[in-house]
Amino acid sequence: MTELDLKLDRIKDLLAKHGANAVLLQQISTFAWATCGASSYINVATNNGVGSLLITPTSRYLITNNIEEPRFEQEEQLAAQGWEFRIAPWYETNEVVAKLTRGMKLAADGSYPGAIDLSHDFAHLRANLMPEEGERFRALSRLCACAMNSAIHAIRPGMTEFEIAAILNQETQTRGVLPIVNLIATDERIFNYRHPLPTDKSMDKYAMLVLSGRKWGLVCSLTRLVHFGALSSQLRCRMQVLAKIDATFIAATRPGKNLGEIFRQATDAYKETGYPTEWQLHHQGGPAAYESRECVATPTSNDVVNVGQVYAWNPSITGTKSEDTILIGPQGNEVMTEIVGWPTLPIEINGQVIKRPAILEVV
Repeated sequence: MTELDLKLDRIKDLLAKHGANAVLLQQISTFAWATCGASSYINVATNNGVGSLLITPTSRYLITNNIEEPRFEQEEQLAAQGWEFRIAPWYETNEVVAKLTRGMKLAADGSYPGAIDLSHDFAHLRANLMPEEGERFRALSRLCACAMNSAIHAIRPGMTEFEIAAILNQETQTRGVLPIVNLIATDERIFNYRHPLPTDKSMDKYAMLVLSGRKWGLVCSLTRLVHFGALSSQLRCRMQVLAKIDATFIAATRPGKNLGEIFRQATDAYKETGYPTEWQLHHQGGPAAYESRECVATPTSNDVVNVGQVYAWNPSITGTKSEDTILIGPQGNEVMTEIVGWPTLPIEINGQVIKRPAILEVV
């Protein structure tokens, strides 16, 4: 069976579980998942796209307007994929959903009048990737790592955070990846904000670059830090401690493990290394797929890790952060956003050495 066939079967099983006959998929992430990578967004700041998918017991439809029809057909190849197009003029309301689902129990991947909200269920489906998706994720991760490496080596003291963001944006888009998160902080702002939108502040000697890049619907995340001049003993110590916490997350994220237990192991590492409350200042990450995080792990999370899933953990201690995107394999985990040549901090956990990124020192 093809990737598409398997996904359609999973959708049918989900509908049967909830006693529904049809499902409407409007979210950009679910649209991309269900079409094996097609893009339905125009405005990247919205959750729902300009096209929707409707799956009934006998047919599957693409619902959009006349503006979007040519691109969906010619570039996204959705007609060739077997979706029946239902098009309305852009200036009219497309009421085809009501007509095609009359008498049916409708579900949706979010809020929709009269429909069962299965957003949580679809997040779970998206997070359990197929082998083809894993290969696309590898390719995306290499592109994001290359973009980050090129950008961070191009910045210099005196540049504004806006200028640094522009460099990271250019390096990412040049590689065909859309930067949906581009966070930049320099100097004291790294200590003050966990989600630092770039500003016109000029960098003195320390910068943090955070990237989430989207391609084929998938989203890859990584963070790197660069320091011009010798690191202070405080920063060096905090990054070493953080590397141990991040390695704890990665080592614990193995098939069959409960997310809540993984989270508790990491918070124990925070405590053991002398930073017991730092985890409370920012979320720690979780499974990634068609959203940067399909869910955010907490101490009470019950989801279980599966082979083929992707995780992006992002522990932080004030002034430092560690983040990569990893693939869960049957024998071990693969850090897909590794940057070859980047300085690392080797951490030994249960007999295995896990290398975490250090702060790049430019002296």
